[in-house]
Amino acid sequence: MSVLQNEIRPKKRISNLQKKETLAALGFISPWIIGFIVFTFGPMIASLYLSLTEYDILRPPLYVGLDNYAQLLKDPKIAKSLYNSFFYAILHVPLATIVALAMAVVLNNVPRRAAGFFRTAFYLPSITPSVAIGTLWLWLLNPRIGLINRGLEFIGINGPNWIADPNWVKPGIVLMSLWSVGGTIIIYLAALREVPKELYEASRIDGASNWKQFTKITLPMISGSIFFTLIVNTIGSLQIFSEVYTMYFGQMNASTGTDSALFFVIYLFRQAFEFLNMGYASAMAWVLFVIVMVLTVIQMAFSKRWVYYEGE
Repeated sequence: MSVLQNEIRPKKRISNLQKKETLAALGFISPWIIGFIVFTFGPMIASLYLSLTEYDILRPPLYVGLDNYAQLLKDPKIAKSLYNSFFYAILHVPLATIVALAMAVVLNNVPRRAAGFFRTAFYLPSITPSVAIGTLWLWLLNPRIGLINRGLEFIGINGPNWIADPNWVKPGIVLMSLWSVGGTIIIYLAALREVPKELYEASRIDGASNWKQFTKITLPMISGSIFFTLIVNTIGSLQIFSEVYTMYFGQMNASTGTDSALFFVIYLFRQAFEFLNMGYASAMAWVLFVIVMVLTVIQMAFSKRWVYYEGE
């Protein structure tokens, strides 16, 4: 019996230790759990309820069922704002990926002593306040005095009206968004630094060109990072707001507002806080949530065909 008791006691001690560790872990993450419930999950449930009501803040919510969702199908500005958002995302995500990857490759070949300076220089625009970026680019894209068109004139090209021409408003916004790809550059640079040098050395011995090394070694080895940034940038593109609102719909620039710059989140914001249609805006928010979720699931499904993980 004593032998059996000695064998059982350590198991009880391990069990008690596991319980203490579990409680300690829950204690450490409890601020995040509370914050998530109070500031994220709770408001999400509240917005789901409000999407089924007619609510203008001034009066109690009035339950209307799926009327808000039915109205979304009839609102022409919903289709326009979705088109603008998808158009922007289709242009921005590939361009941001290509530009960020090209800059990361360049930085990866910069001497280590200078690399810190260039990393900081490229990342600084990413932490610039959105309102400041919108104001800056409103001047840069000015068709008469803007630096962009002045530069085009210098090489003999008549620059377009980036601000008012419906055909050039969204390309101008895409151009502005490339200002803030510093975060993506840093992610790609970190991934490039983790690619084993032995792979490049072996490929050189086999006579592989620089392009072959890039396509057959570099891209597969950093495909996980590219996949991550594609998802993040897609979600961010569909939620673009501050810079565009500052440029086209702010108080000082209300007269320049144009449907070509009416993105989905901007229309949502205007419905909620300018027109006080909180129920309708909540329905819009849930439509955007479903769209983002579907796109993310599709991207994850296709990732199995091209994303390589070293541990697999």
